[in-house]
Amino acid sequence: MAAEPRSPAAGLQGSRCSGCAVTTYPAEGECPRCGGSADPVALRGTGTLWTWTVQRYAPKSPPYQAPPGGFVPFALGYVELAEGVRVAAVLDIDDVADIRIGMALTVTAGPGVPRARPTAPGEEGT
Repeated sequence: MAAEPRSPAAGLQGSRCSGCAVTTYPAEGECPRCGGSADPVALRGTGTLWTWTVQRYAPKSPPYQAPPGGFVPFALGYVELAEGVRVAAVLDIDDVADIRIGMALTVTAGPGVPRARPTAPGEEGT
């Protein structure tokens, strides 16, 4: 049985269409573009920030559960991966003043929404 595509153990799991070669995240059994079959593919997880914003209010509850210290605003954005797919992710960057469209980020899977952090030097090709 395949790992859940959003679990940390699975890494960043997407799918690629066997017909038109479009890549998706999370993995899907069918291509959203042409309806053809799609095969699982491990995504490298490195890319660039396409756009971003700051979430300044708590999401609806449920399913959101506030952490013990209460809601804290956070940055989130779309990261365009090397494979061409854009992934929504929480941005793990301490100061929003440091966030720049086009900056190199590494995306990792986790429970809920993936997380992205600045890519370390030498990590770009992984």
